[in-house]
Formats: sequence, C-alpha cells, structure tokens
Amino acid sequence: MAKKKKAQTSNTIALNKKARHDYFIEEKFEAGVEMQGWEVKSCREGKAQLTDSYVIFKNGEAWLLGANIQPLPSASTHFVTEPDRTRRLLLTKRELAKLIVAVEQKGHTVVATAMYWKGHLVKCEVCLAKGKASHDKRETERQRDWNREKQRLMRATHR
Repeated sequence: MAKKKKAQTSNTIALNKKARHDYFIEEKFEAGVEMQGWEVKSCREGKAQLTDSYVIFKNGEAWLLGANIQPLPSASTHFVTEPDRTRRLLLTKRELAKLIVAVEQKGHTVVATAMYWKGHLVKCEVCLAKGKASHDKRETERQRDWNREKQRLMRATHR
C-alpha cells in the first residue's frame, strides 16, 4: 500500500516580517518565481528565507535578490546548488512597467514579503514600499501597543 503524504496545513513557505517593520507597504503584486527542481523540493520542506530580500530590474525583467533556499542533504550531486542565487520573477509587462516607474521615484523600493504555494506553483508576494524613518517605526510600535491595550480593555469590560 502506498504511503499517503501529510496534508500541508499552510500554503506559506516563507515570510519577510522585517519588511513590514522597515517599510510602508503601498501596493502588492503576485509574481511567479523561476526555480530549479532542487529549489522546489527545498521549498516543500520549508527551507526558504526571505529576510533582507529585495527586487532589482535588469533589461526589463524583475530579479529576486537575497532570497535564501537551502539545498536538501539528499540533493543530487551533479547539481551546483547556490542557496543565494538570483531568481527571475515572472510578472506581466504592465506590472513590470508600473514597478519600474515607481522605483525610479525617490524613496521607493520593491521588497519580497512572502513566498507561498498556489496550487503546485511557487508564488512570491512583492510589494512596492517606501522606507520608514526611525520615528515612524516608533510610532507604528506605539500604535500596535495601544491597539493591543484597547483589545484587553474591551475584553475586560464585556465579561
């Protein structure tokens, strides 16, 4: 009898939580990621990281830099496995044009915030973002704490 695979509980492969702390997220795009076979297998095992990853544009194409996908120990020996290699992002011409124009403006950048499964395909959520100053980060932290405190107060009053 064939073994059944465990159903994956979440479609998320990797998150870049630091991006939400360092940037104001203005617009989100869904991009396909061009990968090799060993990279897809590693993603299935959850060996991907998006921390400090960002997107650059060369020759009218989008490229993901800084994403780290660790090879599995069982990866074939005839593959050259580069965990930090640059991967091409698959976006429509309209989305690419919109992102390129926005990045040329001062203070805007494109960061990868999430990598997830959509069916059998690996997708990457890329966001158009604007950098935060340190006082903005503190304000965001204060707002988050205040919202948390409001929730506690509301729960306490409804008991």
